[in-house]
Amino acid sequence: MTDNRHARAQDFFAKSLVEEISSADRAWLDQHLGDCPDCAREILSTQNLLTALRSVPISMPHDLASRTQLRVRLRAQEHPETSPSNFLLWIITGMSWLLGIFSAPLVWHGFAWMGAHFSIPKLALEFAFVLWWVAPALFAVGAVLHQKAIVSAWSNKN
Repeated sequence: MTDNRHARAQDFFAKSLVEEISSADRAWLDQHLGDCPDCAREILSTQNLLTALRSVPISMPHDLASRTQLRVRLRAQEHPETSPSNFLLWIITGMSWLLGIFSAPLVWHGFAWMGAHFSIPKLALEFAFVLWWVAPALFAVGAVLHQKAIVSAWSNKN
């Protein structure tokens, strides 16, 4: 039971350094520290150590905040899944796929009409139809890869 009271006193003291503890817990801690010289001595030495650590001067570069903000932005760009522009890209991609699915029969009829009027072989029409839907995706992939290369080159310079 004695060890449990000492551990409880240490927990209350640690909590009191970080956040407010209830008045009942504060009263219990004060009572325990008055009755237990070992805990009182340990807490006093901890307070003296914290005071000494707080008095140590720490010099920081004047531009630390701006450099940290820059690093955070660069790190966020490395993870595009958290980027708001990525969400917009997913919405546009989804709309593109829906439009592609619903307009595919109309586009195919247009290719069939061209094939019938200009005597284009069916294999060429099928290839053109697939290319019609794949080309925008290839351009989008190229744009994303190009953007990643620019960000990578820029972050390597800094």
